[in-house]
Amino acid sequence: MTAPATQPPRPSASAQRLIGTLGGFGVLAGLLIVSVFAATQPRIRANKAAALAAAINEVLAAPEHYDTLYVTADSLSHTLPAGGNAETAEAVYLGWREGRPAGFAIVANGPGFQDNIRLIFGFDAASSQLLGMKVLESKETPGLGDKIYKDAEFVAQFTRVRAPLVGVKEGQGEGLPTELVMITGATISSRALIKAINTTLERVGPLLAAYVPQESQP
Repeated sequence: MTAPATQPPRPSASAQRLIGTLGGFGVLAGLLIVSVFAATQPRIRANKAAALAAAINEVLAAPEHYDTLYVTADSLSHTLPAGGNAETAEAVYLGWREGRPAGFAIVANGPGFQDNIRLIFGFDAASSQLLGMKVLESKETPGLGDKIYKDAEFVAQFTRVRAPLVGVKEGQGEGLPTELVMITGATISSRALIKAINTTLERVGPLLAAYVPQESQP
């Protein structure tokens, strides 16, 4: 009786070869990610800058031009502080119209119901009156919290209210110039905007009031 033929053993890949192959793919994937990141960053920065410029124009009612002023410990400066980064340094934006200041545009942040809310608002330091408000980033609940930027009537209130803001429920206000009627069903998100604006003005308000405008060319 003939014994069955035995199959020759299959060659096994060495551990070093496998590690080398996987490592090579890892390096290639890393280089691809870095290359894509480097290639897209200029476009991302340009888009962010364009969105910010549009928001500044909106909350300041289309000024002819605006100055970027960097926030330091005790003043506003046209010059970036030593060692500062123009993309991350805190700044406010002073609008100009017919040779006169048209108000400051100020970015503010604060925790909302779902996540952090980032917004920008226009402000007249002489009268403490807001000139407008626009939400830049928000993940508030669709149909409720997102009304802080979708409800035109609510947003319109930020063109006439005075700081410090006081949030009131509908029908419960006293008609004071500081009162802002919050959105029913989205009071947490409404309060988040109010707190972000008030907190920011508590910190930078004295610098805005003390700043002596000197118009620069656009």
